[in-house]
This record gives sequence, C-alpha cells and structure tokens, in this order.
Amino acid sequence: MTNYQLIYDYKDNQKYRESFNDLTKLVFGLDFSHWYEKGCWNDQYICYSYIDGETVIANTSITKMTVVVNGKEYNAIQVGTVMTHPDYRHKGLARKLIDFIIDKYEDQCEFIYLFANETVLDFYPKFGFSRVQESRYFLITDILKKKSTTTIRKLDSKNINDLSLLHLYAKERILVSSVLSVKDNESLLMFYFLIAYPNSIYFIEEEEVIVLFEKEDEELHLFDVISRSKIDVKEVLSYITSSEIKRINFHFIPDCQDTESEVIDAKDDVLFIRPMIKFGTDRPLFPLTSHS
Repeated sequence: MTNYQLIYDYKDNQKYRESFNDLTKLVFGLDFSHWYEKGCWNDQYICYSYIDGETVIANTSITKMTVVVNGKEYNAIQVGTVMTHPDYRHKGLARKLIDFIIDKYEDQCEFIYLFANETVLDFYPKFGFSRVQESRYFLITDILKKKSTTTIRKLDSKNINDLSLLHLYAKERILVSSVLSVKDNESLLMFYFLIAYPNSIYFIEEEEVIVLFEKEDEELHLFDVISRSKIDVKEVLSYITSSEIKRINFHFIPDCQDTESEVIDAKDDVLFIRPMIKFGTDRPLFPLTSHS
C-alpha cells in the first residue's frame, strides 16, 4: 500500500477541513461546513484521516459520548463518518483507521460502538464488534387527546434568535429517556438541527419544548423531544398529532406508558458494540439524534 499520511484532530486547519468536507459531500451528500461555521464542531468529534498529498482520501471519526443506561453513566466512543474516496477503495484504509482507533481508545472508554449499513455488516465483527438487535417503539393514537388550538412555531436555524434558542436547548437539555440516553450531546444535536433535519424543528411555546418530527401518510415520526425540564410525552404529542395520524413512531425509548415495541428488522443503521454491555432492557434503542 502506498504510504499515505495519517492526520487527525484537524478541525481548525481550513485546508484539511475543506478536503474532509469535499469527501463527505461526495460519499454521503452531507455538507459539514455550516455546522463548523456555527461553532458546533467541538473537541468531542475528532477525525482520523489518510491524505494523499493534501487531499483527504479516507476517514473514520470518533465522537466522545456519555451513554446513560438506567441511571448508570458509561464513558463511550462512537465511531462514525467511515468513508473512502472511490478511487482509493480496496486498499485497506478503513481497516487501518479502525485498528488505530481501537488501539488508541479501548483503554480510555468502557465500550466502543457504531452504526453500520448493509454493505459492511460482515466487516465490523472482524474487529471484535458484536451486533445488537434494536427495537422500534410506537404508540397508537386512539388513546391520545388532541389539542384543539395549539401554539407551535416552526424554527429556522438561519434566524439568529431561533439559532440561539436551539443552542440553549441543546446545551441544557435533560435526558430524553430514563432507560437509554446520552448526555452532554450538544455538538451532535446541533448537527441534526442544522444539517439532518433543518426543516423539521418546532417549538411548543406553552410547554417550552423543542420537537423534531415529520409526518408520513398516517404516521408521525418523532425524532427527538428537547426540553430543559421534565415533560409529559403524551402532552407534547397532543400538540403535534392530527386526526389523520394513526401511529406515532418514536426514534428513542420514550418515558411513556401504553407504548408498544417491535424488533427492528433493519439492514441500515445496525448497532455494533465492543465489548458488549448490559442494557437493562431486552429492547434497546439508541436515540436517533445521538448517531454520529
């Protein structure tokens, strides 16, 4: 293999950062520049990349996470943004980067985890990762009371006041789930506000809560509920459901009675962990907005 140079932790180096961003746009169709410009790329997210000359050709990033399982805090590392330029694939670059990250961090954390797509499900077990079956939580809306009048406002991250509100709530949010959640996740949550779901953010004035959701036919997908004090999830739902919605799909484990769950038979976003931990539930689900 050609002796490419390994670089890391270069978020403040414009040349390398822009090259990294070019690669994320090519591979994932994602532009990280807005996230960086708004001051959201902090020291929790670190890129490990190979460069050819001055061009980033392969990358594996880590995000330092505090995962909370039934009140117990775990120091964890999440692996993400695994990508290789098409012209440099099949050279073992991703394997070398993952080996490097495991060697560097396995003694500094309690577990390492990642979410993989269907093309690499056989790849990560080679590094000692075990596949974990996640579940989907949902609620049939027959039991919900719907608000006749609501005060709900769509937020725009391009508006300076709305952006300040998003920063405040991302920084001061409480755990979304008492079963399985993450804390101190401001940087990653801002990525979802700015990049992943910029058109799906709403503020419920009366409840002082931000909700991230989308409607699809007769279903509502609730990606996250961001509040600075304890809230009643059903009360929040009453503001955003409508008569045509028959089912609420939670993309986290809700602290809510009457919810049902089913095993996810998914081939994308498959959870892998190294080493395995006890979740305290046989139906784990990491909050979607904690995926890096």
